[in-house]
Amino acid sequence: MEMAYRERWEAEIAAMRRVLAGFAMREECKWGKPTYTSDGKNIVIIQGFKEYLGLGFFQGALLKDPRKVLVQLGQVHAGRVMKFTSAKDITANAPTIKAYVREAMAIAKAGLRMERRTTSDFPVPEELTARFRRDPRFKRAFEALTPGRQRGYLHHFAAAKRSATRVARIEKAIPAIFEGRGFLERR
Repeated sequence: MEMAYRERWEAEIAAMRRVLAGFAMREECKWGKPTYTSDGKNIVIIQGFKEYLGLGFFQGALLKDPRKVLVQLGQVHAGRVMKFTSAKDITANAPTIKAYVREAMAIAKAGLRMERRTTSDFPVPEELTARFRRDPRFKRAFEALTPGRQRGYLHHFAAAKRSATRVARIEKAIPAIFEGRGFLERR
């Protein structure tokens, strides 16, 4: 298994595996990481990061999170992560981890999933609307992008606090949009 920072978190991975061992889940290697599934549905994934070991819940946004331990990373819609920095930390929090995993398994068994966000759920910054009015060819190129690529750009543009920054981001993205590439895609 090729997991980032695997050596650094070896003891923590072992501790997390011990906590998860009692569940009726299968450990599989997906995306190069230990991923636990139940009835073919992804429940949790163990991920090594530079600063912490994460236990990622695929439908974590649906968990109640009474202890406020789940973190949303970036613009991920459904996934949430519990962060740990030591095996001791994992062992001490085993009851909480188990409670959250039980709830995640129940959510998966019930077939619950986060509603997919559609492109219309994302606000279109006024600066982009103005650009579309000035350049219909650019608007057509943007609309020809896949919905996921459109959402990526809309999120990137809208995340800027200042109008000048939004305009600069739009200008910088124009060549990639005409090439049909997404915000994070390289040439």
